[in-house]
Order: sequence, then structure tokens, then C-alpha cells
Amino acid sequence: MSTSIHRDQLRPGETLAEFPSATDAGLRFIGRIETPFRVRADCPRQGDPETGPDCTVTLDPVYAPALDGIEQFEFIELLYWLHEARRDLLTQSPKADGRTRGTFSLRSPLRPNPIGTSIVRLIERDGPRLIVRGLDCLSGTPLLDVKPYRCDFAVQARAKPGVST
Repeated sequence: MSTSIHRDQLRPGETLAEFPSATDAGLRFIGRIETPFRVRADCPRQGDPETGPDCTVTLDPVYAPALDGIEQFEFIELLYWLHEARRDLLTQSPKADGRTRGTFSLRSPLRPNPIGTSIVRLIERDGPRLIVRGLDCLSGTPLLDVKPYRCDFAVQARAKPGVST
């Protein structure tokens, strides 16, 4: 766990847990994200794909062919590892409202597996490098995956019998 300046202090009502050592899920970081945000306090609450700053996503060169065809999408989804986030909070008290809630009921970056996701506007691709708009993570954040924006491809479940839609 990081002991950097990004380690958050507990707020009143928050609880944490001592977890056993993690098992390796076999994840591979496929690149890095560069943003203008150097500390968590600089990060917006949510990225803005319209007016947010342009950010650079650089994949390791071996993954460049995996981006072929990505240019046809206006929006893509990025999954990333929130490497500076603490991972032991069970309950949290968000700054905005002061109420304590369970970690899984929040979109906070502070969670047992700090996986972040953003739907971003794809501005440009140059080989293994993407310019995007709409991120809300720290500069240097490790990249886990890139996907076309899922709403265009989401399978629509059939309505359940007896349930109105």
C-alpha cells in the first residue's frame, strides 16, 4: 500500500479492515495515463469529455496493434488502476455530505480493488498513443484496458415476464 502524500486520513464514522495478503489475479498494466492532475485534490470529481483537458494514454508498443480500429469510435472506455488509493476502507464519509456509507455504495477511488473507469472522448490516435478528453485520474496512473464505449454494443436483456419496462 502506498504511503505517499495521497494516503487519506480517516474521517469520523469511517471504518477499515486488515486484509490478508492479496492473491495475484495476473493483471498486466498495458500502459500509462498522463493528465494535468498531480495530486488527488487536483482531480475533478468526474472527467468532462466535452471541456476537460486533453490527456495522453500511452500503451506499451507491443499493444499498438490491439488499437487498430479504435479510431472509428467517438467515445471509448478506459479502465485503470488507482495506484495511490488506500485499499482498506469498509465505510466512508464523502466530503460532499458527511454521511457514512459502505464503500461499495460509492464511486470513491478508495476501495479494496481500486479499479477506475472513465468514458472519454477519443480525440486522436498516433500508434500506441491516444489523446482523450474526460479523465479524472492522477498523472502516471497505470492503464488496465481500453474498450469501445459499451452502450453502443450492450446486449439488451429481454423483459422479465410480468415486469413492465
